[in-house]
Amino acid sequence: MIGIEGAVRVLVAAKPVDFRKGMDGLAALVQQQLGADPFSGVVYVFRSKRADRVKLLHWDGTGLVLIAKRLEAGQFRWPAIRDGVIRLTPAQLSALVEGLDWTRVRAVRGPRPTSAG
Repeated sequence: MIGIEGAVRVLVAAKPVDFRKGMDGLAALVQQQLGADPFSGVVYVFRSKRADRVKLLHWDGTGLVLIAKRLEAGQFRWPAIRDGVIRLTPAQLSALVEGLDWTRVRAVRGPRPTSAG
């Protein structure tokens, strides 16, 4: 994904936001409404009321990065609207931004090894 690399924490704002907000407005929203630090390296995901647009806000260590996407047809798959945030894995975030059903993305977990040999 452009602008976001490596293993990152992903938090989705559960309520739609005013999509006229830019990076400063969204950073203020992260601080005031989510009680979080927008400069922590976490990827914050915001949705529009129509569910066809998404904005990602991320501090990359040198500045704020704002990524916006609008689907030309259909809607993004979103969790139920409520207060708070939802955590996603980086793989689920990729699926969400691609317009896929991110709820079906699951990590394959195997048994824990008992020895290194």
